[in-house]
Amino acid sequence: MAAAEPPVQEFEELVIAPDSVIGLQIETSTTSERAEIEDLVVAHVTRDVRVNGKVAIPAGAKVHGEVTLVERGGRLRDRARLGVRFTSVLLANGSRVRLESEPVYREGDAPSRESAAKIGGGAIGGALIGGILGGAKGAAIGGSVGAGAGTTAVLAGGRNAATLPSGTPVTVRLTEPVTVTVDRQ
Repeated sequence: MAAAEPPVQEFEELVIAPDSVIGLQIETSTTSERAEIEDLVVAHVTRDVRVNGKVAIPAGAKVHGEVTLVERGGRLRDRARLGVRFTSVLLANGSRVRLESEPVYREGDAPSRESAAKIGGGAIGGALIGGILGGAKGAAIGGSVGAGAGTTAVLAGGRNAATLPSGTPVTVRLTEPVTVTVDRQ
């Protein structure tokens, strides 16, 4: 009687090293104006992630993450900030693999330059009108009133949100190794 041959292993584990970088494209638009902590963010892998020449994560695989930081920012000084961390990838066979990645951060534009222009423009406009109507005293009063109107316009206006629009390319760096089980080829 001949001894039975051991079964051929059908699967192989590939380990993606920490510090590996994965290219993604955002599918879920996210903004600091509407986002909440733990909101779902979806992206997809833009190019195959390979280990020893074998595809561990194919391009197109869905990657799920969550919002980890929301700072709405101020209208006069503070920048809005948004942070997203990707936590899992969904493979073609339906299995979900956990990821540990560094967060992706975005900041809104600094509001100070825009705010200063609105306030200063209001002050200048008020001073001109006040000067025409009431001389030097009118210019001083008009400048104060105009600056107040400019400040009101800034406070009534929107913030410069931090955004991560759909279609945005980002890269994430893994902080822990990721083990993926693939068909042996």
